[in-house]
Amino acid sequence: MIEVIIKKYFDGHLNVPSFFEHQESISKLESFVMIERTGGRSNNQLKSAVIAIQSYAPTMYKAAELNEEVKKVVAEMIELDSIARVQLNSDYNFTDTETKRYRYQAVFDINYY
Repeated sequence: MIEVIIKKYFDGHLNVPSFFEHQESISKLESFVMIERTGGRSNNQLKSAVIAIQSYAPTMYKAAELNEEVKKVVAEMIELDSIARVQLNSDYNFTDTETKRYRYQAVFDINYY
């Protein structure tokens, strides 16, 4: 699963924890990232996925900084044998109005084996 590949890579390359879903313990963290697969397909044994990474931080500036770090780390995933292509689709301010937490979201198109 591409999500697991990304999480393992993040765990070794980001200074904040990463998660697949919100948990009670997350609310106590100052900064973290959420990994979500929003779509995908397969063609001739090459899989592709649309991955959204949400960067949470205590200020909008820090969320933007974390988003930049996430984009850099995801781009570096091309070094993995299982990753064929990484492309940033878009990134933007995605402040959570329900929880009033600052976050940015970066969306990637990733081809993998």
